[in-house]
Amino acid sequence: MENNKNSEILKTAKENANKWLEGNYDEETKAQVKFLMENDEKELVESFHSVMEFGTGGLRGIMGVGTNRMNKYTVGITTQGIANYLKKQYGEKESIKVAIAYDCRNNSQFFAQVTADILSNNDITVYLFEELRPLPELSFTVRYKKCHCGIVITSSHNPKEYNGIKVFGDDGAQVIYPHDENIIREVKNIQDINEVKFTGNKNNIISIGEEIDNEYLKRIKQLSFSGDLIKKHKDLKIVYTPIHGTGITLVPKILKEYGFENIYNVPEQDVIDGNFPTVRYPNPEETDALDLAIQKAKQVDADLILATDPDADRVAVAIKNNKNEYTILNGNQSASLLVYYILNQWKNRRKLTGKEFIIKTIVTSELLKDIALKNGVECYDVLTGFKWIAKVIRDNENQKKYICGGEESIGFLIGDFIRDKDSVGTCAMVAETAAWAAEQGKTLFDILIDIYLEYGFYKERLLYLVKQGISGKEEIGKIMANYRNNPMASINDSKVIKIKDFQSLKEKDLISGEEYPIDLPKSNVLQFYLEDGSKVSVRPSGTEPKIKYYFEVKDELSDQTRFEEVDNKLNQKIDGIMASFGLK
Repeated sequence: MENNKNSEILKTAKENANKWLEGNYDEETKAQVKFLMENDEKELVESFHSVMEFGTGGLRGIMGVGTNRMNKYTVGITTQGIANYLKKQYGEKESIKVAIAYDCRNNSQFFAQVTADILSNNDITVYLFEELRPLPELSFTVRYKKCHCGIVITSSHNPKEYNGIKVFGDDGAQVIYPHDENIIREVKNIQDINEVKFTGNKNNIISIGEEIDNEYLKRIKQLSFSGDLIKKHKDLKIVYTPIHGTGITLVPKILKEYGFENIYNVPEQDVIDGNFPTVRYPNPEETDALDLAIQKAKQVDADLILATDPDADRVAVAIKNNKNEYTILNGNQSASLLVYYILNQWKNRRKLTGKEFIIKTIVTSELLKDIALKNGVECYDVLTGFKWIAKVIRDNENQKKYICGGEESIGFLIGDFIRDKDSVGTCAMVAETAAWAAEQGKTLFDILIDIYLEYGFYKERLLYLVKQGISGKEEIGKIMANYRNNPMASINDSKVIKIKDFQSLKEKDLISGEEYPIDLPKSNVLQFYLEDGSKVSVRPSGTEPKIKYYFEVKDELSDQTRFEEVDNKLNQKIDGIMASFGLK
């Protein structure tokens, strides 16, 4: 049975490859296809067994020749589909405008130019950044220039072999239903590469850069609460690394414009390079990605370390702990610090009216909700992905006031003039929070302990299993099906009291037997709530070949001197939960 299946996959791959050999593709591409057919059957299958699909947020994959790879032609088909959708959506009534940005990845600038050329040849006005820029600036640009769409060429924090396309709607947020499905339909309708208008129209392409930078940074500066306080603590030592990415263009600048004077760069990682030569993965969530920044911090005795990912929408924060050692905060901790500080400032300035709200994703710590509710601020839970945070902002416009929101994967957004996570504004606000702590004679770690003392000690851990290729995707599907069909009655000797299944949109109370509907879009996520207050979330990644496990446990912290004792206890609890899932 398996041999028959593999034979069919190989047959499909060869059929797709032959179409490229016979079609209107350049000779270099054809030579690479022919090489795969004659020398590398495995790579041929991976490259041609299926057509890379435009998903709900865009396109992402390994670069190379083939229908299942990122290249000029898959990018071209996707772009032509977007152009066809925009013309149907907006018709002849107005001039359609699209903004395009790109990051530091190999071929990003090339793919951006291909995208701009195709759109321009479809009579669409294109605002193309003259150099690489942070993703959140593109979100800002869509709104500032009143564009109908935005496109960023990026693969975020994926390995160097990857690239991708993210598509934004006219509100500056990544597209969701029905726009995503309409774009997908238009992309699938393109049956022949000759339908793609590759030749650009220079008259329709407008170069942008410094003007947008200035307006974007101006808005971020308006978020600051404590200019005078920053002046008092302008000498805080801050180490910043862009990890070879786009953050180098604006993060040091906004920190200086906020008033901080001691900004230390990591020279090796200031170099814009899509090969990311100093790290295994360009993901600031990976601890070794911050090794060089921590080395620099030790040299200068820094108070704060900030590291952004290649497209500069996410930021990792590292600080000194109670042992004077640098420790990297997870996204839940950095988000909690920001929510705590920002709501404190709103409250002290008597700006809270009862109509304000924050947003977090369902896999993000419940601590954010606890902080919000105690301050009389509503907290929305949404699916993973900032497009859902943007949707809640949009749905509540002119009725309620969005303050801030975040997700555990180190993404955060302050204010509503951008509609995606924003490391540029977040870096500035983290630095301001550190200045606020210093004014009290404290560090950010001290503030984190204060939060735990007041709200409870929350501890989180993320674990993921990588499952590459066709077989990996099937294995992930089997794992999720098993959790659904054979749920555990207890985990780590604690009874499972509630299960949320975001695919069936049902919440089941295992104590009463009652079921309740979940008012969110469908998503392949399972959550298990335990009697001891722990929460476990499991989901396949939407952008990477991974299945992710999110563990959250909680205990009381009665005194700061008991921090290590409770921390160890919580770590042991997470270890036990992982063992119950066969993960340790």
